[in-house]
Amino acid sequence: MDRVYRIDHHGAPRHAIQRDGVWHLAEGDIFERYGVGAEIPASGFRLLSPVEPSKIVAVGLNYRDHAAEMKKPLPKEPMIFLKPSTAVIGPDVPIIIPPGVGRVDYEAEVGVVIGKRAHRVAAGAAREYILGLTCVNDVTARDLQDRDIQYTRCKGFDTFAPLGPCIAVGLDASALDVEGWVNGVRKQASNTRELIFGVEELVAFVSSVMTLLPGDVISTGTPSGI
Repeated sequence: MDRVYRIDHHGAPRHAIQRDGVWHLAEGDIFERYGVGAEIPASGFRLLSPVEPSKIVAVGLNYRDHAAEMKKPLPKEPMIFLKPSTAVIGPDVPIIIPPGVGRVDYEAEVGVVIGKRAHRVAAGAAREYILGLTCVNDVTARDLQDRDIQYTRCKGFDTFAPLGPCIAVGLDASALDVEGWVNGVRKQASNTRELIFGVEELVAFVSSVMTLLPGDVISTGTPSGI
């Protein structure tokens, strides 16, 4: 399994590949065809967000345990909303809490990174359009979420979408542990077996609504523990 990172390499962004524990600069386009180039040290550079998506399509209430926690019925179809590209930051960049927004929550999620243009993709073909999986923190201003009708404001602030640190290429999403840690304390612990709508179904559903571009991310929802 490759782990694809995006790093600050001598002042310019560059993708790097960790393969069998060894780091290399990526050669080629990660969305077309890539290979491993020169070997590089495993430290000494800054990690950037692994992709720069045109949009993050997030899914609300998509874990059975989270629906039970919120005392809400299971949705009959995916509940989707958008997080803007301007919310994206790298894994080590501080989240900036805007003044006056009230309570702000973490939401640990599995992100599906789209590898090629996807429009009305059948669920059975969805894996052909997935580059890999990444980590997403769907940061949420909870008081604003309770106040607003839709989620654009409460989830769209700058820095409210940390991504990474990497894209795991070839990882099976059907039974992954999902954990959220805050200041060294585990707050969320579940498994993607709890997903109401799985990864392939989400790619099919979202691409029936909007065209997904290479680098776009579907954030698959958060488990219980928020």
